[in-house]
Amino acid sequence: MGTLELVFEIVFFALAIPAFIADVLAGVSDRARQIGRICTGLLMLLGGAAVNAVSLGVGVDYADFADDAKFGWVTDAWRAVVPPHDVLLIGLLVVFEATVGVMILSGGRLAQVGLVGAIAFHVCLALFFSWFFTVYGLAMLLPLVMLLRAERRAAAAPTHSQRKEPAQVGT
Repeated sequence: MGTLELVFEIVFFALAIPAFIADVLAGVSDRARQIGRICTGLLMLLGGAAVNAVSLGVGVDYADFADDAKFGWVTDAWRAVVPPHDVLLIGLLVVFEATVGVMILSGGRLAQVGLVGAIAFHVCLALFFSWFFTVYGLAMLLPLVMLLRAERRAAAAPTHSQRKEPAQVGT
């Protein structure tokens, strides 16, 4: 394993583990929800988009990425389509991951839309690529859904100024 791959794995796991934990706890703690949103957004932005951008920039060959896919047609399609157009297609992946990451970091409705994108991304990883990505994608799905649910609840909760003050007992 080269130095670059080691750095990528450290960045990935340094964000994925706290994202997983905080996302799971997002429904019981506003602080966990905020930490989960930050770690999940950074995971997509740095652990996804930045890693792929740097990889593309230093000439990493993506040809064998799908060699361990569970379905032969995925491997065949990948090899036929991606390597000849890797700058465009991996570039689009970088834009997608960065957009999703920024949306999640933004909070509010944008975070919810970004989380739907992250969930769809992880479903695709789990369904179509190697067994490692199946395990990772499935492991992240429940926490991502829990964070999305917590974000929706937080958005629907009345703010302090919207809450009715209790009626004062007459004097």
